[in-house]
Amino acid sequence: MSIFEAIILGIIEGFTEFLPISSTGHMIIAADMMGIDENNMTSAFMIIIQFAAIWAVIFNYKDKFTPKKINLWMKIVLAFIPIGLVGFLFASTIKELFDSTVVAYAFIIGGVIFLIVEKYYKKEEHLISDVEKVSYKQALYIGLAQVLALIPGASRAGASIIGAMLVGLNRKASAEFSFLLALPVMCATTGYDLVKHYDEFIGANLIVLAVGFVTSFIIAYITMKLFIEFLSRFTFVAFGIYRIIIGLLLLAFFV
Repeated sequence: MSIFEAIILGIIEGFTEFLPISSTGHMIIAADMMGIDENNMTSAFMIIIQFAAIWAVIFNYKDKFTPKKINLWMKIVLAFIPIGLVGFLFASTIKELFDSTVVAYAFIIGGVIFLIVEKYYKKEEHLISDVEKVSYKQALYIGLAQVLALIPGASRAGASIIGAMLVGLNRKASAEFSFLLALPVMCATTGYDLVKHYDEFIGANLIVLAVGFVTSFIIAYITMKLFIEFLSRFTFVAFGIYRIIIGLLLLAFFV
């Protein structure tokens, strides 16, 4: 993998990880288009850029990492349990779903769901605007919705945001809860991959890994801030339309 490819993939990971457009789907598409084969180096690289995204969450929400916020993190852990259990029990089955057709249809269906939810969405003043005010019941429902993210192309951020909106959070709070919920999910998946593929870091190009890490971190950090600013003015309709267009293009060119 070249430094240029590392920068491109780092940008894609950082930009798509926290947006409801499926980072996995975009990474699969990008790797295919650039002709990047799956090997020890690419496996190590994917682990590193996801690790960078984890740190972007921590740096963006430093105020949430104090003993006073234990109640919030108990809710986040509760929301993590459904996807953690299903992912662990059905890991091999989920891997078999990694197919361009599945990704394409997941993009389209997810886009349609966003458009439907936005059409019937309640007025902002009646919704929860602070993630710390989310109840345990709401957190569990959000976690159950997030399980759909195990389908390639469905988007973890998209599934959790939709779940949050449906249980009474406003757009900003839905996105922020999704950001924080990404932390245990990504720590679990990245930690598992690191233990499983630790030997693949031996002999890996450290410069390429460093470039990917820094790129992914910076882009993810900026994207999260801009996304929250975007949601203060606009809806998720644009993301719904984008998902449908990308899904149709995938069906036309890759399936």
